[in-house]
Amino acid sequence: MKHTAFVLISSIVASFCASAAQAEVKTQWIDYKEGDTALQGYLAYDDGSSAKRPGVLLLHRRDGMSDLTLENAKMYAQQGYVVFAPDIFGKDVRPKTVPEQQAQTAMFTANRPLMRARTQAGFEVLRSNPMVDATKIATVGYCFGGEVGIEFAETHAPIVGSVAIHGSFRGYPPEGAKNINGRVLILHGADDPVAPISEVMTLVEQLRSAKVNWELNLYSGTAHGFSTPKGPDEERANAESKVATARFFKQVFGL
Repeated sequence: MKHTAFVLISSIVASFCASAAQAEVKTQWIDYKEGDTALQGYLAYDDGSSAKRPGVLLLHRRDGMSDLTLENAKMYAQQGYVVFAPDIFGKDVRPKTVPEQQAQTAMFTANRPLMRARTQAGFEVLRSNPMVDATKIATVGYCFGGEVGIEFAETHAPIVGSVAIHGSFRGYPPEGAKNINGRVLILHGADDPVAPISEVMTLVEQLRSAKVNWELNLYSGTAHGFSTPKGPDEERANAESKVATARFFKQVFGL
């Protein structure tokens, strides 16, 4: 039964992608700066249309501009969006080991103004792209990127939606949620030891108090980092999160 469900979910994801123009996905590295810091982000788009289209700001995990980040950028581009994965850490910063990754995320968690500035710099690259409809931009963040996405949304950023996939949600001021534009989708493992349900529910209460339109999907048997799944439950969660995100984007972009 689980195998049947997984095949069905995979088919649904494929149908979302097939609805976009059938053309080659183009990718390129983009050099830009935040202040004096050199950054290098990743742009992906389907070249089957010359019309303006929605933009997706893809916020990377603690492993930075990894192969998975690039693959996800191409996946969302296949759905018909211009995707930009901004470089939060820095052009020459590519953490490989878990301690290196933890050191990077800890630095930005402790320095929220810098986190916001790096995200804003990437947002401006996406918003200024001539292919992008600047009135239809959303974010999706994985792991550390989920934390970054909510932090950015609380700057009153002009976005229509935010998706956090196995994010962590610490250090937000209780009143910050009132600045959020658009909807919020949280996709989370029910057995996440890094960001337990109690942490998620604190954010949910802030969203409720601010009357933000929000949705929470919890996946049983699923821990942190299920975008690189370990076992059948996390494979299911990963597949279902892709369906939920594709649906969410269509809704917030009015497609």
